[in-house]
Amino acid sequence: MPYTKARFDKQVANGQATVVYLHATWCPTCKIQQPIVDRLSSDAEFKSLTVLEADYDTETALKKSLRITQQSTFVVFKGGHEVTRSTGETSEAAIRKTFETGL
Repeated sequence: MPYTKARFDKQVANGQATVVYLHATWCPTCKIQQPIVDRLSSDAEFKSLTVLEADYDTETALKKSLRITQQSTFVVFKGGHEVTRSTGETSEAAIRKTFETGL
């Protein structure tokens, strides 16, 4: 689902399991991650997890607020707080493990 500040704020305020995925269209790592994110997002195991996809090049306020310095970053929130983050990971098993932290 596309990132919007309102959607993100509502998800986190309600304590919902949320992954913010900062990616860039020009990023080779992100191109490897995208099909994995799509598969995991449609997996029944993760139906309670919302993945918000944010453009690294345009979401400067989000990058600043979350202190993100690289594209291909996942930040996982649960219960209204950040619980983990991962940058540059391309292994499906590792991305799955990162997502599971939010469940």
